Formats: sequence, structure tokens, C-alpha cells
Amino acid sequence: MQESHIRIVGLGAGDLDQLPLGLYKLLLEQKNVWIRTKDHPLVPGLEAEGVTFKSFDSLYEKTSSFDEVYPAIAEALMHEAEQHGTIIYAVPGHPLVAEMTVQLLLNQPAVPVTIEGGQSFLDPMFTALEIDPNDGFQLVDGTDLRPEELVMTQHIIISQVFDERSASEVKIALMERYPDDYPITVVTAAGTKEESLLTVPLFETDRMSGVSNLTAFYVPPVTEERMLYREFSTLRTVIRTLRGPDGCPWDKKQTHESLKRYAVEEVYELLEAIDEKDDDHIVEELGDVLLQVMLHAQIGEDEGYFDASDVIEHVTEKMIRRHPHVFGETKAEDAEEVLRNWEEIKKEEKQGSARESALDGIPAALPGLLRAAKLQKKAAGTGFDWDEAAPIWGKVEEEIDEWKEELKAGNQEASAEELGDVLFAIVNAARFHKIDPEEALQQTNRKFARRFRYIEERLQEENRDIQKESLKDLDVLWEEAKSEERR
Repeated sequence: MQESHIRIVGLGAGDLDQLPLGLYKLLLEQKNVWIRTKDHPLVPGLEAEGVTFKSFDSLYEKTSSFDEVYPAIAEALMHEAEQHGTIIYAVPGHPLVAEMTVQLLLNQPAVPVTIEGGQSFLDPMFTALEIDPNDGFQLVDGTDLRPEELVMTQHIIISQVFDERSASEVKIALMERYPDDYPITVVTAAGTKEESLLTVPLFETDRMSGVSNLTAFYVPPVTEERMLYREFSTLRTVIRTLRGPDGCPWDKKQTHESLKRYAVEEVYELLEAIDEKDDDHIVEELGDVLLQVMLHAQIGEDEGYFDASDVIEHVTEKMIRRHPHVFGETKAEDAEEVLRNWEEIKKEEKQGSARESALDGIPAALPGLLRAAKLQKKAAGTGFDWDEAAPIWGKVEEEIDEWKEELKAGNQEASAEELGDVLFAIVNAARFHKIDPEEALQQTNRKFARRFRYIEERLQEENRDIQKESLKDLDVLWEEAKSEERR
């Protein structure tokens, strides 16, 4: 039995003149040549010279996606080689450029594969477009286009744009990054006598006639600075410039310590925007929070300790590690199980660390109610917790009574301590009933401010001075404000 072997040849971009002489002679010597598709300009000419092709065009008609057809072609070719020994497999362009079947064949160990060469469509594309790929170049697959991976400052060629549907999918993907009227050059049959270049606005790319398997899209590099404002790399450059030798005096003198208060302020402003349910405001405040992250990252880079990439790597690695139900084999049926897994993973991560208490890791600078809730939650994780409401409410009443006693006795310092105990006990009750005490108090703060402003506005309308109003009259307006809210 003959030894199995698959010899893969490239038919070039579409013109017989582009086919190397050696490959031309090889094809003429073969009785049968397997070909991925006969939809290639060279096929009629070679057939006229006696080359017989066996194509897989029928598989394209039987299967619904390329994810199915390519493995089927590779499997069929391996079967043919095992049955008949050496076979020739011809593909458009160069075998190693945008040919998934070739990659599948190279990655299987059963049948030896050799690449016999051929010219890719890229050289004719560079010539037709008059571009130098050394300036920065990306080749991307139009059937698997990920907008976030495009480098907008480079030349981009998009292959696998073979019909109106694929053109439409590419257009939609590009519109996530580029303006609707961005110029796109549609290149067909580059390097052949039928070569065609037509530049159209992005929104018109799926309305073009004549799109075929010899078509590719060219996206020129972005040169307008404002178009790059959405790019993370642009933000990094801006921050680096602000902190650089010719940057802003204020930014250059900042340290991790000096920026601490701004980080807290920006987070609270973000929370306010979220409470307002104002998307534009949320975007603005998220940007301000991100600015703080980038400033700290740049300080780390300036000092030689870390940079933004280290920050991103750390959080990415942590998210993957702590979500084994998404990125691994662990199962989680609901959010509660996710949280249990999360805490278990955190415990494993902290083993061997310097932490000695179950309460370690809670920032001392947190707002009081929030820190109390976190302390209680950590303690509850060790079993130090009530499992019913009655003793919790008993503790609340007990602490209130103790506070009253100290107030009656006129002990200011002790009164403040007992008030703290009251608040801590109330936080425990809130936690038991799954109420966020910090958010509950913020809700009341907002409600109080809203009603008080109502009183001010009503008095202003009547030219009345709030300082001269009785508490009874103000209370009437307070109740009026409550009624207005109910309505």
C-alpha cells in the first residue's frame, strides 16, 4: 500500500501569470487534483489543458456554516490519502494565508502534509492599493471579525468577504469602531486583468454588486486624532503626556497619597449618577473613576514598579480564577452558590498570607455603616451570628436603653459610644433582612434633601423667610411635600 501524503499547492490570486512555473508543471502532470472550490479563475484554463479537478463545492451546499464544511473537507482529504497514497490538494492564493482547511490538515498527525507554495492575494493587494505593510498591517477574517481587535492606526485588509451577507456582517462589525461614512476600498481580483478597486462609504459596502470570493475590503489607517479618542491606547498616551516632562504641573506633582481623596470623591459622584439613573452622567463619572485608575497606573510606571498593563493583567487573571463556573469545570446553579465559591477561592488565595483574623482585609476608611456591615458579614462567615430575628431586635432595644441611660446621666463620651452600639445593632438587623444599611440611609438622605428643598421653594414662592417660620408651619409644608411625592 502506498504511503499516505497530502501535497498542498496554491493557485495564486486568480491569474495564470501569477502561478509559478513549477506548480503549473506539477498540476499538468496530475490526473486528478482535489480542489476546495472550482470557483476560481484558473480552473477553466487548467481544465482546458487537461487538468481534472475534484471539488468540494457540494459540501458547501450541504452544510450551513464554514465551521462544518472545513473539518469535513479535511477529513475527506485524509481518507483519500489513506486510500490512494499521495494526493494533490489545490487552494486559492497561498496555502498558509487564510486557509482553514490547510491549518486543520497541518494540525492532524495521521497523514503527512507538505506545502508546495503559491502566491497569496496579499502581494497583489499591496500593489493595487499602493501601501507598504511595514507601516503596520492587519489581515483579518471577515467571517470572524472582532471589532475590539482592530488596530485602527494600521492598514487593515479583510478577507472572506464573498457575498452580500458576509459584506453586511463586516459592515456592522466595522460600524462599532468607525464612522458610517468612513472610506472603505472594495478590491476584487487584485493582480488580474479583471482587477477592480472602488472606494465607498462604510454604510454602502453591503450594497455593492459583484462581490465574490476574489473580493477583500481595505480599511485605511485612521489619521484624524478625534476618531481615536475611544481607544484605550490614546487614553494611556494622554495620561503619559500629562505626567511627562512637558506635561501639566499639577499632574506631574501628584502621588498615590495626594490622589486618595479624589478617588473617593469620584466614586461617590458615580454612585450619585447611578441613583439619578442618568446614563450620560454615569458615562461621565465612570470616566472620572477610570482617570483615577490611569493616574495611579502612570505613577507606578513613572516610578518603575507597575503600569496599566499590570493592573489589567491582575484583574483579568483574578476574574478568570474566581469564576471557575464560567472559565472552568465548576458548576454554580445560582448567585448564592457563586458567592460561596468566590469566598472559598478567596480563602485559598489568602492561605499563607500575613492575615491572622477573619476580619482582615476590610478597609478602615470605609463609611461607618458599610464597614459595620462587612465586619458583621465576615464574622457571620465563621458562625458568629444569630439565625433568627428575635434576639437581634432584643439587642437593638437593649442598646437603645443603654444609650438613653448615658444621655440621662449626661455622660457625653459614653453616650457617643452607646450610640455607636445602637447603630451597629441596627446594621445587624438590616443585614439579617438583606437590606444594605448604607444605601438605605442614603435613600433617606436624598428623601430628606428633596422634601427640604420643596419647603424652601414653597417659601420662596410666597416671599417667606425660613428663618422666621415656626416649626409647626414648616411641618405643614413637610407633610405637603410627602403628599406630593405620593401623588
